[in-house]
Amino acid sequence: MRRAALIAVLGLAAIAWAAPLEVWFAAAFPAHMLRHMLLVAVIPPLLVLGAPRLADRLALPPMIAAAIEFVVVWAWHLPGAYVLAFLGQVGFAAEQLSFLAVGILVWAGCLRADQPLIGAGGLLLTSMHMTLLGALIVLSPRDLYAEICGLAPDLSAQQLGGLLMLGIGTPVYLVAGLVLTARTLGTAENPT
Repeated sequence: MRRAALIAVLGLAAIAWAAPLEVWFAAAFPAHMLRHMLLVAVIPPLLVLGAPRLADRLALPPMIAAAIEFVVVWAWHLPGAYVLAFLGQVGFAAEQLSFLAVGILVWAGCLRADQPLIGAGGLLLTSMHMTLLGALIVLSPRDLYAEICGLAPDLSAQQLGGLLMLGIGTPVYLVAGLVLTARTLGTAENPT
């Protein structure tokens, strides 16, 4: 299982950084958002499952990790920070690395076996704020980032990016949180 998780991490990382996502989507914003979601919601849990010793070293209390992740994700979605990542390689690298780092912190803290209910709370909190941010991006009446990035407004591309956030992040965090909750309830019903 560990080897399969690490192989999946490598494949997804290749998609995130080497695949021509902008060409696939015919727009920059949804490609950028898919990378975000891979780096915070998909690659980190696989990495934590594939390298549990590393995860143990990086584990923070789940609610602290979730709060740090909240600040980092929302900060990078402010138009000024977004343009730094969109227009410059250094900003892009900083954004991508910070998303991966906070993703690992959240998943390392939340998937610890000794506190599954607190981990579920951290993942459900993360699911809520990701859902809110995705909904705000989808429901915005104007393109939030095009003008500052020097692009023509493309509200449909922004909406697709927000839908990717909703369609990937919300269920991943929600399902993982519910699995941890079920594990806690199962342990409570069948104490050994």
